[in-house]
Amino acid sequence: MSIPLIELNGNHMKLCKYTDSDYQAVIEALENRSNMDLFAHDETVRKILQDVKDRGDLAVLEYTHRFDRYNLTLEEMRVTAEEINRAYEDVSEKELSALKAAEERIRKFHERQKQESWRYQEEGITLGQVVRPLATAGIYVPGGKASYPSSVLMNAVPAKVAGVERIVMCSPFPDGKTRSHVLVAADIAGVTEIYKIGGAQAIGAMAFGTPTVPRVDKIVGPGNIYVALAKRLVFGIVGIDMIAGPSEILIVADHSANPAYVAADLLSQAEHDEEAVPILVTPEEGLAREVMDELEKQKNNLGRRSIIEASLDTQCRLLVTESLEAAVDLANRLAPEHLELALEDPEFWVEKVQNAGAIFLGHFTPEALGDYLAGPNHVLPTSGTARFSSPLGVYDFIKRTSLISYSQPALEKCSKTVTLLAEMEGLGAHANSVKLRTTGTENKS
Repeated sequence: MSIPLIELNGNHMKLCKYTDSDYQAVIEALENRSNMDLFAHDETVRKILQDVKDRGDLAVLEYTHRFDRYNLTLEEMRVTAEEINRAYEDVSEKELSALKAAEERIRKFHERQKQESWRYQEEGITLGQVVRPLATAGIYVPGGKASYPSSVLMNAVPAKVAGVERIVMCSPFPDGKTRSHVLVAADIAGVTEIYKIGGAQAIGAMAFGTPTVPRVDKIVGPGNIYVALAKRLVFGIVGIDMIAGPSEILIVADHSANPAYVAADLLSQAEHDEEAVPILVTPEEGLAREVMDELEKQKNNLGRRSIIEASLDTQCRLLVTESLEAAVDLANRLAPEHLELALEDPEFWVEKVQNAGAIFLGHFTPEALGDYLAGPNHVLPTSGTARFSSPLGVYDFIKRTSLISYSQPALEKCSKTVTLLAEMEGLGAHANSVKLRTTGTENKS
């Protein structure tokens, strides 16, 4: 996905005001950012998935060698208990404490999402819903550009809280390098087995099953375009959480906002990926220009500068609206993954927000809190899909089964209505199944 770079006032600029002739074009480009070319690599991914389905472990090992530069053997594919123990030795006490603190907060939040089975009765009828956890969940944790122990916690903890007994994790180990923090996070979160594989081949292995990797009921977790395409293609064979696009943040700010804070939060998204989308929407043109200056100043002190600059150059937009109301309306149109309300009275405005993956209120709630420690899940709908989808949670790892029980008198009471409805659709066998039970005669229609 890439937002078309708009030429403003003869220069490639990030700031655009509602009175500029190109303003609507910029808004439309942002609104259509969900138009990822999901078919650009479609044939490649189809071939990988088919190969994994046909040849199982052998295909997985070959693709791991090709894409991750790792001569993985069948015996080495699954992470051993000894490797996890060694990983703990590589993690400092402070790091371990931080991971455990994050797990605890994430678990406490998600425990509030648990659902119970229920029933009710009326005149010989019992109706209800049985809630059960999935038997097996597959978690994908990316690892191409960085190590993400936080993604392990965010994906595995709600599955554990839901009661999933078998939690399977796949994550690439590029060049065969051990990723100690990821392994320790998986152990803390209750992952039952870990495989050193990534990409579309890992999605295929979890979807179809191989002699080594078990078939799962649902696959969750973000990844690159190949992973996203693979998840889309196996949906229906297994469940999936969502098709995730690049990370994004939209900050609505007023006169009370600190430009340094706003710039820092925009940069925190820009460092994720060259395609990450950082957006500021404000009625204060002066603030927008101060934020632009802060972006230039702060980026020079950050380690992932090349990635940040790519995101800022092609994806970042600072939009000046005619009012704060217009700024919030625009946020609803764009339905961002992360929405920060850097406002004097964020509680007043939060009620007007209709579409966002997660909302961060006030000047001292940076989005980074949500990524790591706050508790709510950081696996969020991207690319405008917050219009119709929700963050990952316990509800993604359960299934609901309807329960129906009628006594004979209850069936007799409604039999004529059921029979009439069946006959309206021309389904005589349906009507017959009721009539036999209530009159003892067959339906002749």
